[in-house]
Amino acid sequence: MTFFEAFQTPLYSDAWTPTSPGQYAGTCIFLIVLGSILRLLLALKPVLEDRFWRNYPAYESDKQALASHHAESIEPGQAGSVIRRDIVGRWKGWRAGAAAARATYEVIVGGIGYLLMLAVMTMNVGYFLSVLSGVWLGTFLLGGLAGGSPTIHC
Repeated sequence: MTFFEAFQTPLYSDAWTPTSPGQYAGTCIFLIVLGSILRLLLALKPVLEDRFWRNYPAYESDKQALASHHAESIEPGQAGSVIRRDIVGRWKGWRAGAAAARATYEVIVGGIGYLLMLAVMTMNVGYFLSVLSGVWLGTFLLGGLAGGSPTIHC
């Protein structure tokens, strides 16, 4: 397979086949916007984690565990009990509402990512460059949104 240039490449279904250069440009603009939305959602995730989805008791136990970790070293025979205590401590703060919101958010992010992947898999140069442009634009505009967040993000 090789990349090609054609404005009559179907996107997602035969019903979405541009028949003119204007429709092709509209499809490319859609892909740019979709790529930017993906980057927005990825930049917004750490903010949502910090503000709404955090497991509060686990957060407090993490601080206590960090303080006790520096105070004493773990004996080799106690490593299993320390790990078990950490896992149980993290589950104490589990909330169904936050877990459902987080899972729904991840499904949306994954769905948009797969739609962009399918656009690239058409091997159309314009679609490929549109997806890359959308990722660039979204990162350029919103990449620093969660820059100070301690949560790991893409």
